[in-house]
Amino acid sequence: MNPYVFEPFKIKAVERIPLTTREERERYIREARFNLFNLPSQAVTIDLLTDSGTGAMSDEQWAALHRGDEAYAGARSYYRLAQVQRELFGFPYFTPVHQGRAAERVLFEILLQPGDVVATNQPFDTTYANIVAQGATPLELVIEAAYDTQRDHPFKGNVDLDRLEEALQGHPRPKFVLITITNNTGGGQPVSLENLRGVRALCDRYQVPLYLDAARHAENAYFIHEREAPHMSIRDIVRETFSLADGMLMSAKKDGLVNIGGLLAVRDARLFARIQEVMVRTEGFPTYGGLAGRDMEALAQGLLEAVELSYLRYRVGQVRYLAQRLREAGVPILEPPGGHAVYLDMLRFLPDWPREHLPGQAFTVALYREGGIRAVELGTVAFGKHDPETGTWEFPRLELVRLAIPRRVYTQAHLDYVAEAIVQLYHHPEKIRPLRLVKEPPALRHFLAEYEEI
Repeated sequence: MNPYVFEPFKIKAVERIPLTTREERERYIREARFNLFNLPSQAVTIDLLTDSGTGAMSDEQWAALHRGDEAYAGARSYYRLAQVQRELFGFPYFTPVHQGRAAERVLFEILLQPGDVVATNQPFDTTYANIVAQGATPLELVIEAAYDTQRDHPFKGNVDLDRLEEALQGHPRPKFVLITITNNTGGGQPVSLENLRGVRALCDRYQVPLYLDAARHAENAYFIHEREAPHMSIRDIVRETFSLADGMLMSAKKDGLVNIGGLLAVRDARLFARIQEVMVRTEGFPTYGGLAGRDMEALAQGLLEAVELSYLRYRVGQVRYLAQRLREAGVPILEPPGGHAVYLDMLRFLPDWPREHLPGQAFTVALYREGGIRAVELGTVAFGKHDPETGTWEFPRLELVRLAIPRRVYTQAHLDYVAEAIVQLYHHPEKIRPLRLVKEPPALRHFLAEYEEI
């Protein structure tokens, strides 16, 4: 039987995929200075750079756009989104934002001071940068199994509770705890309800707030349903998950199934009053938060669709299908595959490469050359520390390449094409050429860096 979980929808519209020659791709990648973020979309055949804002909306979402109320304050669309937020997440206070990093900036500006510490499982790139921008330090407390790419642990996104308690007893004590579900940095790995309850208990004991970075909360709930609580529905898991938190920030461009949008929600009325003040000054009135009314309508519908079991079974099934195709060819991946992407383990893919030659970034360039496929490096460039003066590196523990699958966009044939290109490079690593940095910004290096081939 075909292991691919078929799409629980029909296709009503199509978009032409760009088909390029190897010579054209060579020109495009050199013009981009070997940074795939710089490629124009018309140069990309299969785009796995990110699953953020790249999904396809449903017919119900497209219909919802026409119901958008574009009133500046108190739009009907805001109240529709508020109703869905209460139904799914249960927070008494919330504001829409234009995307997740806006929620991070607003909340961190209010809560953090220079010298503060934030306890996390593993923050992703913009979260890390927004914490550091306030002069604070993120403390990574994910369990040790997260760093073992071959260990088949069901909840590699879990927080190490012993280390968290040690941090909460220390000085400076974390200002708050922030848990990312699923854990993108570590491979899209889920966090269990048991672990979240344990974190909540520690936060109560030491009187520290708990916030969730909930961009992929529905995928996290699916793993809990599958591996921990099959007796609970997805919606029940979602409600319990958020009942454990004092607040949440969410990029709705993932499990909101929209191309733009986000949420910031809390339980504390005084904190929300401060959030409203910052929102008015920097993002917009709190009942629109930088979004058009039509965007809020589409988001309200997308949040409901994302917690449907049939959709989640297909969504996670696509990732597993690509992972299985690669496993069968011996390609080393991070196990088990997560909810939104397959992560290649570049330390085993290119075991003899010096990490100074940026194996993850070099592979993404080679993959683009091979098939016009755009992926993203999540290793030395994204998370390493580099001294531009001396050229010395402090390497992260993992060297990954993420193949993020947009929601409801690609078919089995597309994934087969991706697998074949990766297998070709695995058997012919001589096609992968070393790189070095020639230009890098002080933060979020991988978005804007430039490289040259050695």
